[in-house]
Amino acid sequence: QVQLVESGGGLVQAGGSLRLSCAASGRTYGMGWFRQAPGKEREFVAGIRRTGSSTLYADSVKGRFTISRDNAKNTVYLQMNSLKPEDTAVYYCAARDAVLVATTTDQYDYWGQGTQVTVSS
Repeated sequence: QVQLVESGGGLVQAGGSLRLSCAASGRTYGMGWFRQAPGKEREFVAGIRRTGSSTLYADSVKGRFTISRDNAKNTVYLQMNSLKPEDTAVYYCAARDAVLVATTTDQYDYWGQGTQVTVSS
């Protein structure tokens, strides 16, 4: 059983940046970031395979967000630049017992508790 703990959320003005971190209690394979805004379904943001050789992004964040990982620290990061008010959501880290990147919630086995990101206009 892998436990995931997110950190780095907060309040930022539009155009600003934040870096989210997700520390895992053990070895992980494919990992991803999702977000959920009030009244909306949880949506895929970015994913990365264990080697870091393959990443995938939602169209809404492509070019602004970057996912990366440090396997020595069992940690995955989400660098968020040029933030917009519509990026406001609770951001969740997820991990799966498979190597490849996945984009749907049912493909992930472990979830963090989430960290709030609020972007003011």
